[in-house]
Amino acid sequence: MAVANETDLEVAREEVAANAENCVKFEELRTASKPSNGQCVVVGGACVPAQALCNFAEQLNQGKVATAPKETPEDDRVVLLRALAAEAIGTGLIVLFGCGSVCATLSGAYSGVWQVAAVWGLGVSLAIYCTAEASGAHLNPAVTLAFLLVRPQAHGMTVVKSLLYVVAQMVGAILAGALNLLIYGGTIAAFERENNIVRGEPRSILSASAFGEYFPNPGLSKEYGSGPYTQDDVSVFGALMTEAWGTLILAFVIFGITNGRNKVLGSAERVGVPFVIGMTVAVLLPLYAPITQAGWNPARDFGPRIVAALGGWGDVAIPGPRSGFWIYIVGPCLGAPIGAFMAEKLLWRKVAK
Repeated sequence: MAVANETDLEVAREEVAANAENCVKFEELRTASKPSNGQCVVVGGACVPAQALCNFAEQLNQGKVATAPKETPEDDRVVLLRALAAEAIGTGLIVLFGCGSVCATLSGAYSGVWQVAAVWGLGVSLAIYCTAEASGAHLNPAVTLAFLLVRPQAHGMTVVKSLLYVVAQMVGAILAGALNLLIYGGTIAAFERENNIVRGEPRSILSASAFGEYFPNPGLSKEYGSGPYTQDDVSVFGALMTEAWGTLILAFVIFGITNGRNKVLGSAERVGVPFVIGMTVAVLLPLYAPITQAGWNPARDFGPRIVAALGGWGDVAIPGPRSGFWIYIVGPCLGAPIGAFMAEKLLWRKVAK
């Protein structure tokens, strides 16, 4: 059976109407009982014998010509499962790259925060590139909350779907955190031996910080590291506001650059968006990591923190010093919707309907 695209006849009709004095109109061919051998029609720039085209049309009308198959829409449940898998995988990639870079610092592999920031930023970009088509690449419960509140139509976000996204993100973060512990277990143990750290005791915050985050940054605190900070220098409220502020900026960039009215990238596919978002993370990290380790993602913090709690750090991981684990959940969830609202509602003139 011949295979043809069902639009071929329409193309023939249009080209015959516009071209070739020696070609007859398509409608005349359809009604002509015996087209002459000299008659032809132009299809795709070529003159096709009229008799052959009439035979083709007759076969098409009789169902003897198989048209090119159309893409069958997927079941909504399959689409949702695909999106949830993408959220889990993407969040896992962020934790693997980002937290993995922090684990690597315990071996002395990096000499500055910019190196860690670069790995974080590239990891975020790669995760978005891999998953954006399937789920929108939220990869962050705070970003999911912002989409639900500010731009729910973008990915069909509802309360239930948002909760499922968050669960998927947490699953991905926990699995990636466990994989990091498996990969870097020896490195972390060597760091603890070298620095006389007993896992689960207060000073083990220095190794636990490769999973969850703390304020001030343990490596820069007088209590645990060699930096200038004391716990009094960074209050609970100050840490909360730092996390909210950093996430506000990140969400502002995400919603500003993905707004359909923003033509700055010039490409309909917006292929540069993931890179810009990752670059934003890389720029913000050196600014705020000395204060709170720069979380901005509840899944990225709490998922690996659960792994650390089960991996021997116990109370040092959850609830952590000053019971501060909640800062890295509440802060981002406060800042992201505000940043999204600013980008979505303040930057653009409302289009009249």
